[in-house]
Amino acid sequence: MECKYFGKCGSCTLWQLDYDKQLEVKVAKIEEEFKEFYSGELTVYPSISSHFRNRAEFRIWHDGNMISYAMNGFNKKEIVLINECQIVQKAIYEVMPKLIDYIKKNPILKEKLFSIEFLSGENLLITLIYHKKIDHRWLNVARELEDTLKASIIGRSRGVRLVVSKDYIVQKLVVLDKVYRYKVYENSFLQPNTKVNEKMITWIKKNSSSFGKDLLELYCGGGNFTIPLSESFKKVLATEISKKSIKSAKENAALNDVNNISFVRLSSEELTQALKGKREFRRLKDVKLEEFDFGTVFVDPPRAGVDDDTLKLLQNFKHIIYISCNPKTLKRDLKTLNKTHKIENFALFDQFAYTNHLECGVILTKI
Repeated sequence: MECKYFGKCGSCTLWQLDYDKQLEVKVAKIEEEFKEFYSGELTVYPSISSHFRNRAEFRIWHDGNMISYAMNGFNKKEIVLINECQIVQKAIYEVMPKLIDYIKKNPILKEKLFSIEFLSGENLLITLIYHKKIDHRWLNVARELEDTLKASIIGRSRGVRLVVSKDYIVQKLVVLDKVYRYKVYENSFLQPNTKVNEKMITWIKKNSSSFGKDLLELYCGGGNFTIPLSESFKKVLATEISKKSIKSAKENAALNDVNNISFVRLSSEELTQALKGKREFRRLKDVKLEEFDFGTVFVDPPRAGVDDDTLKLLQNFKHIIYISCNPKTLKRDLKTLNKTHKIENFALFDQFAYTNHLECGVILTKI
């Protein structure tokens, strides 16, 4: 990928290296970091080299009557004005100049516009964020913008959220030749690299298809992994702390005609308490924990990793599937899990090309 902002925009930190070389450097670092836990060959899943991100956010820079997209420079105090971005998906890339040109000509849309967020799937969702109160006048103009761009428009300002038509995209994933569709709502989490996300799910399904019994999933989000994995297990209990995510996960299960998953709004700490019989939860009143025969647990925790009590819980399962967005906390957690389990498979997923970041996936089996 060639980008005229390489070396200026602070988003792509590995701009000096071509894609293959930067991936080689990142993989070598992980191999060294985790050699005490795993001596086998790492399975590496690269990104496509451009137009891979399905989520993007840009600041808006005002200079008199002119506005522009803006990013932080390598020096965080510097601002880099841009008119394109090579890493965003084509739908976002193509609409960016059309959108900014339209906004420049309309004072209601332009005044005190602070940032713009993009989310792409089978449809495109654009959120305009303001440092002013927006009202029905903004909504009327935004309807015209939506018709012009053929995209869904949302406006947000302090205490106000105006949706012109839709507040979600439909994301299509293809895993082992099967199509899955998900509603992804504005301001909710999703894996930002669609093609690598498909590879992550495929890797997990291939390496867990023989595990059998029931699956427990913590940090399930909107069901990104849960729904495809449910086909490999008898029953699934999936938990997530966000009420919005649980609502989305239930909708996505219905959208994909999946009916063997129980989604429950619980934190990992609360679920640990429930499974140990330390505490009862009204949110579990329709779920009979004693009827589950768990053999596998799947976790995709936040950057902070897994808390100590939940780590102890994981050690009771025959199989552990752990997807990590932070190698440092994964390494910390493996120091505990390595006492009872052995890593059978270790994979790397390049969700964020042109940065130092790599997602890790490990599958462990009880010793």
